[in-house]
Amino acid sequence: MQLEDVQHVTVLGAGNMGHGIAEVAALAGYDVALRDIEDEFVQKGYDQIEWSLGKLAEKDRIGDAEADAALDRVEPFVDLEASLADADVVIEVVPEKMAIKKDVYDEVVEYAPEDAVFVTNTSSLSITELSEVTDRPERFCGMHFFNPPVRMDLVEVISGKHTSEDTLELIEGFAESMGKTPVRVRKDSPGFIVNRILVPLMNEAAWIVESGDATIETVDSTTKFDMGLPMGSFELADQVGIDVGYHVLDYMHEVLGEAYRPCPLLVEKVEAEELGKKTGSGFYDYENGGAQVPSDAIDADVRKRLLAVMANEVAGLIGNDVADAPAIDRAVMLGAGFPDGPAKLADGEGLAELVAVLDDLHEETGEARYAATDYLREAAESGGFHGDAAGEGDAAGDGADPYASYDTLNVAVEDRVGHVEIDRPHRMNTISGELLDDLADAIDRLDADDDVRAILLSGAGDRAFSAGADVQSMAAGGADPIHAVELSRQGQQTFGKLEASDKPVVAAIDGYCLGGGMELATAADMRIASERSELGQPEHDLGLLPGWGGTQRLARIVGEGRAKEIIFTADRYDAATMEEYDFLNDVVPDDELDERARELVEQLAAGPPIAQKYTKRAMHAGRTDGEAGLELEAMGFGHVMNTDDLMEGITAFMGDGEPEFEGK
Repeated sequence: MQLEDVQHVTVLGAGNMGHGIAEVAALAGYDVALRDIEDEFVQKGYDQIEWSLGKLAEKDRIGDAEADAALDRVEPFVDLEASLADADVVIEVVPEKMAIKKDVYDEVVEYAPEDAVFVTNTSSLSITELSEVTDRPERFCGMHFFNPPVRMDLVEVISGKHTSEDTLELIEGFAESMGKTPVRVRKDSPGFIVNRILVPLMNEAAWIVESGDATIETVDSTTKFDMGLPMGSFELADQVGIDVGYHVLDYMHEVLGEAYRPCPLLVEKVEAEELGKKTGSGFYDYENGGAQVPSDAIDADVRKRLLAVMANEVAGLIGNDVADAPAIDRAVMLGAGFPDGPAKLADGEGLAELVAVLDDLHEETGEARYAATDYLREAAESGGFHGDAAGEGDAAGDGADPYASYDTLNVAVEDRVGHVEIDRPHRMNTISGELLDDLADAIDRLDADDDVRAILLSGAGDRAFSAGADVQSMAAGGADPIHAVELSRQGQQTFGKLEASDKPVVAAIDGYCLGGGMELATAADMRIASERSELGQPEHDLGLLPGWGGTQRLARIVGEGRAKEIIFTADRYDAATMEEYDFLNDVVPDDELDERARELVEQLAAGPPIAQKYTKRAMHAGRTDGEAGLELEAMGFGHVMNTDDLMEGITAFMGDGEPEFEGK
């Protein structure tokens, strides 16, 4: 079966995950049969889809007609045979119990079409074991969606022992067709990638508190404000449900052994039914203020211990060929919102040092979870999980791609356009210190590249061009005023490079363009946005002020009065309003942004580079000194008079043709 053959999708289970997956499939254009065992359950799931689609339309994420069409593609069923009649792909989303899932497949194989592919949505259970109760183990795989499916980009695509490559490629393409990012899990291993990292991390956090080495507040302060993770370990456990993590851990303990024995602290919470937010109390009391994580209780030893355990899990996955380091990093950033992947975080700390931490803990306690894997020791000796990738690229000579080494950007040159895409969709493309470093380097390289005649700036995904500064990762640097000043200067200098580039720069804005993201957009020469975009400078709501040039560039574009309005009110503005304010050059329908932005930047790339360079320089000089601007204009005018481009332009004009400027 090819992807184009997939027309009908059956989703078995209409609960939170089931109806979310059904909605995503329907939005992608598939006909969806949504089935559950009772009419009450399936109707509730259908109603949730209708509500969610309405919310998406209300927020202009989709149009009203698109919402109605998606809902029309969903048909509720109670009868299993009827729901499976036309199925090309069957996605099973029943409760996370092996026995229940096996019982479902006993019935499914009786009614499903012979060519249908079976997919189980599970966070940890064995794909191989489930596949072996069916009549088509080679056309059976895992497809672990993350909650809520409508918002989360990641889908882990998991191979069972018998799964064919064709099936994996089909389901990866299927995930991409629904706007998701598939990450291949090569082997059927408990916890797959994301849970294999997160759950042992949660367990180790509990062991640290159980042993009396630190408090809950210290552990959470360290993970949130030192490691820069989205939540503290205990805060996250409460958010997802302590029982959820515990059951995954219990399964891992059963399959993988003593290293995954659940900490008694977790067992106590589950037995007491203090499961976190959903029960009103867990590690924090949610009827009395909830999680209040202090920012100043950081402990370096706690950080090293957690990173060491996490590095050991990364090594276990790589060493057993479950996934490689880039896939692990990508999955955990998308699925858990880490600012950087766990392999990269461990590399940054130093694997040799983390091995020493594990060895000391193992010698002190004798616990199996501190036994460093062979692969971790090998990686420590060879320079880290990612090796010396950057260095190898530099040494590769003329054949190396100078734009392939960025962790936070996708940079490509095609048809004289240098396209810089912010690649942090898991963090709404927020701007970190590392991204500023990458962007500064990319701009320098693009400016020096004679094959590049214009620059296009955009954000990955369709939710945000950039939602601003990555406050979480920056908070990890502490509240030192000197550090804040240097961070401001770093952003000013980086965005200043973009503004000062001799090449035309176009910002293609889709979704949120807020705070530092809007300051980045102001550094472009032109800005084009989708209709659904929201723009604003919300710094005053945080007690901050724009610190990356926003107090200067915005006023030059929209006028001082409008700039003060935008900054002082900290309001969000729709794209049409920002076009009226002259911040945006054009606003286009959502599905036309990529094409229109590309057309504009290619038009600029076809222009005369020498004339463009001197035009920008004259305009910028005239901002502060009109006489200086006029002088530079005159000098530039004189300079272009002696260029081949001028003759090319005149010849094309006289012949009613299109000039082909070469910058000579």
